[in-house]
Amino acid sequence: MIWGRGAYVIVALASAPIIFWLQYGKVIERSFSVHKTHSIKEMENIFQLVRNVIPPLTAKKHKGQDGRIGIVGGCQEYTGAPYFAAISALKVGADLSHVFCTKDAATVIKSYSPELIVHPVLDSPDAVREVESWLPRLHSVVIGPGLGRDDVLLEHTKGIIEKSKVKGIPIVIDADGLWLIAQQPSLIQGYPRAILTPNAMEFSRLYEAMLRDPVDNSDYHGCLLRLSQALGNLTIVQKGERDLISDGEKVLVCSHEGSSRRCGGQGDILSGSLGVLAHWAFLAGPEKTNGQNPFLVAAFGACSLTRQCNNQAFQKFGRSMTASDMVLEIGTAFNKLFET
Repeated sequence: MIWGRGAYVIVALASAPIIFWLQYGKVIERSFSVHKTHSIKEMENIFQLVRNVIPPLTAKKHKGQDGRIGIVGGCQEYTGAPYFAAISALKVGADLSHVFCTKDAATVIKSYSPELIVHPVLDSPDAVREVESWLPRLHSVVIGPGLGRDDVLLEHTKGIIEKSKVKGIPIVIDADGLWLIAQQPSLIQGYPRAILTPNAMEFSRLYEAMLRDPVDNSDYHGCLLRLSQALGNLTIVQKGERDLISDGEKVLVCSHEGSSRRCGGQGDILSGSLGVLAHWAFLAGPEKTNGQNPFLVAAFGACSLTRQCNNQAFQKFGRSMTASDMVLEIGTAFNKLFET
């Protein structure tokens, strides 16, 4: 079946049907579990689904309508991670980006960019109450960039997660936020608006905490499905050579071309971008995603965008590429993938 400039090739395997989308010489896999059949309509271009949820630019909007994102993280040792997440959210298209960090980190993060709204409250005795007062104004929160593992900060973060759940806000959890979840999975288990973004080590830690077995390296798709199901069908982005994305029912595989450079900060760019796209997809609803889980669509978009930024920056700087170089590529990468 071929139309336009792309084609789908369906390959039946013992474990699951795999759909390879061929376009412009690149291959993107969409792998679905055997537990559900999928119509041809559901096999359409995943990039178009991402485009569908992106709000149009119009002079009739006011500041804040296209996204107010909160980043929870940033301590004395780690100030770059929350900055990368917050600035990426703005670059993708959020109107306002808030960082809730410790007092020591606040001045440093403010010095990186005047565009960020920085709250030095995360280590205060009233941290949960302080952040809770802002939650009605936020469309999503990203938990973990630069959080660290200080017991006081982790305890405050638990409270912030609970308050965010009560408000029904989409929650993206990354970095040390995932370490916290591995210690106490019940914090997020069963909350359908949560998205976890583990790397290989973080995924292994989560998997062993929930399934009590080591990850089966011969069955990454199956392990991802089982972990998502054990957590209540949360959306999980397993970052790696290829990004695997699942909600416990299906698995999307993002093989968009990136580079072999693995500098620090790339995961923060992903989590910040995902915070925005998760809000847009959730707001757009299933009619814009053809019935697909909006968070799967958002995650695929964020993974593709991060990889495109990585690719563009690497072409310019090669081995010396840093996350700051990737941030500068967000606008052109977004335009190339989703607006042309």
